[in-house]
Amino acid sequence: MEKEKKNIWENYSAKQLKELEKLNQEYREFLDNGKTERECIDTIVNTIEAEGYRELETLVKAGKKLKKGDKVYSVWMNKSIVMFQMGSRPLQEGMNILGAHIDSPRLDVKQNPLYEDGGFAYLDTHYYGGVKKYQWVTLPLAIHGVIVKKDGTTVELNIGESEDDPVFFVSDLLIHLAGEQMEKKANKVIEGEALDLIVGNKPIVIDKKKSASSEEDKAKEGVKAAVLDILKKQYDVEEEDFISAELEIVPAGKAREAGFDRSMILAYGQDDRVCAFTSMRAMLDIKQADRTVCCILVDKEEIGSVGATGMQSRFFENAVAELMNLAGEYSELELRRCLSRSCMLSSDVNAGFDPSYASCFEKKNASFLGGGMVFSKFTGSRGKSGSNDANAEYLAHLRKVLDERKVVYQTAELGKVDVGGGGTIAYILANYGMNVIDSGVAVLNMHAPWEATNKADVYETYRGYVAFAEGAAL
Repeated sequence: MEKEKKNIWENYSAKQLKELEKLNQEYREFLDNGKTERECIDTIVNTIEAEGYRELETLVKAGKKLKKGDKVYSVWMNKSIVMFQMGSRPLQEGMNILGAHIDSPRLDVKQNPLYEDGGFAYLDTHYYGGVKKYQWVTLPLAIHGVIVKKDGTTVELNIGESEDDPVFFVSDLLIHLAGEQMEKKANKVIEGEALDLIVGNKPIVIDKKKSASSEEDKAKEGVKAAVLDILKKQYDVEEEDFISAELEIVPAGKAREAGFDRSMILAYGQDDRVCAFTSMRAMLDIKQADRTVCCILVDKEEIGSVGATGMQSRFFENAVAELMNLAGEYSELELRRCLSRSCMLSSDVNAGFDPSYASCFEKKNASFLGGGMVFSKFTGSRGKSGSNDANAEYLAHLRKVLDERKVVYQTAELGKVDVGGGGTIAYILANYGMNVIDSGVAVLNMHAPWEATNKADVYETYRGYVAFAEGAAL
């Protein structure tokens, strides 16, 4: 490791700069097409199937056998995916695993959300993940997600991203009347129950030719009725269909290049889709590796990796068991050997050093935008609570692998020891006894509606993931 942190832009060749820009263009498109977990899965599946990946469940039903070089994937509940490229060595010798999450902080629409008050129609929301609630007001917002009707029909919504679409917003109190509000602590300036989305302000036009009773009911809540009328006409959705809906409120707008020099990317959801994209891209670009290579992209990390689509579920373990069975290697003992002998990069972001808030960082052990791929030997908070703490031998092995490929990397903690902290999926995979360490991209504005990354860090992280996938075998 170099003691002096250098900006990696200074050392790129013309060829590397061209590769860097191409990769980041693809990354911005990935962000635009995948603002929710479901959208990410659709985008990923379309991408990897074009590269020769086949669905694991289809092969299981057909009784197909797997061999060296085969590429398979398995999706769970349209929110998590695992990808495998079969190596030449037996699976019981372990895999090289890249693992990231594809959920991001947002506002979720409640199950009984639509109401009218003061001439506005609102959707009631419940924020998801760790957010500064005051950051979500007065922004143009979009609605993404699905509404599943009782007959099983799925209606997909994506409203607010096209220039012709309407957008939505959460209001805030005008500064002229905000004297009392401005005295509140930041976590109380905007209450969670105040994050309701304004979706209309025009009452429905009353049809006097219809029965008086039905029209009187509409007139009582005319703006709500008008919204329901639009939903019915455009999407064939009734109010009760919100009960079986998953609608996510996210910032409207595309990922953008940032800075006069276009060195950065400003976009929603880069934690952790920047690591999800680079992991997926690495899987597609690796040459034949000796060990089977795996990529896990999961849901629910921002709320503790819980539920059927979170890393704590048995989805991944079950997929590996099916894989080993198709390869003719399955037994409970061999499955345990495979998992315990695997090596993993828990591909997640780190807090980039921000000079405006330098007091929250310990500069010698901070990650810097433009400093390359980030390794975090341990995460957690305060006394390493909730942490995965990687073995020194594993980190030394990774240093060798990356140095041989001339990948630029840095090491970091998430802020000063007693200031805060955070967790990833690393500790969950470590429960199998495998070697795991957190690695990813430094991010500015983490968990804000718009986060910033450096293009060079995206490129180096991708290169690092390829090097790991092809060369790690501790």
